[in-house]
Amino acid sequence: MEKRRDTILDDDNENAIKLNDEDRNTITKNKSKDKLLKKTWVVCLLAMVCCFLWGSAFPCIKTGYRMLDIKSGEYASQILFAGIRFALAGILVIVTNSIIRRKVILPKKPGYIFTLSIFQTSGQYLFFYIGMAHTTGVRSSIITGSGVFLAIVVAAFIFHQEKLNATKIIGTLIGFAGVLIVNITGINGGGQWSFMGEGFIFLAAISSAFSSSFIKKFSNDADVVMLSGYQFFSGGVILAVIGKLLGGNVVISTPNVVIMIIYMAFISATAYTIWSILLKFNTVSKVSVYKFMNPVFGVILSALFLPGESSQIGGQVIVALMFVCVGIVIVNNVQTHQ
Repeated sequence: MEKRRDTILDDDNENAIKLNDEDRNTITKNKSKDKLLKKTWVVCLLAMVCCFLWGSAFPCIKTGYRMLDIKSGEYASQILFAGIRFALAGILVIVTNSIIRRKVILPKKPGYIFTLSIFQTSGQYLFFYIGMAHTTGVRSSIITGSGVFLAIVVAAFIFHQEKLNATKIIGTLIGFAGVLIVNITGINGGGQWSFMGEGFIFLAAISSAFSSSFIKKFSNDADVVMLSGYQFFSGGVILAVIGKLLGGNVVISTPNVVIMIIYMAFISATAYTIWSILLKFNTVSKVSVYKFMNPVFGVILSALFLPGESSQIGGQVIVALMFVCVGIVIVNNVQTHQ
């Protein structure tokens, strides 16, 4: 009897040891994944994928307006178009990750979701979609590059997530100089500066800068994938309702339009989810600094796919891109040596 009791105790101890080993293996795997997502080459690679996707959004939006026959003054239809895209993006994130995790991702932290839906989706893209209807894809791409510097400034002075030193300030000023060059001198055939165009694109960049710091803050105690999916869906619904109430109309009548909207939803679902994960494990400046490729990809893809925009890549655009890129490389070097 005593021997049997000892055997049972031994079995229990072995099971306990096994459970502890499993727990330790899980913890080790999680730590390895965390370390991997902090490696510079991994951050660079994933961030570049995001920037390429975001860069492709500029010609896609302009092409979408043309396909749907949405004119520059039809603000309600522009907002409705944005709402459809982001609501679909939210559904893609939620459904895809629910399948991967083999359980339904339910909404938690409603305050976090609402805040992000305002800054990252509703606010940002209300300004962005209206602005895109009043300026060129090339110019808006470069102005959006200012979001890199705005994100660092917001993180440093408002959220106190960064330390802003002299070198970062110099890099930021050089980058802003590029944005100023393209707006003060104008672009070949691109028209003059307008508040509804370039001004709204800049306001969208400000909203994006705040959203980066909110993601960094909220990721400490919330699932960033869940936040990404539900903020897209709720923000998209808000935009769609506003657009519809204002009299917007979007008629999805051809397969090409369907493919375009699905691709644009894919851009958001993929890029922002990856970006949110990177922000969870890295500082805002280390991640945001790679957004210098946004204007590069945006300008190149707009010139390639938008009729007439290739002629806008003149001396001013090249100089502006150089300033933006040099500024962000300086900030990146500071981050690398810290």
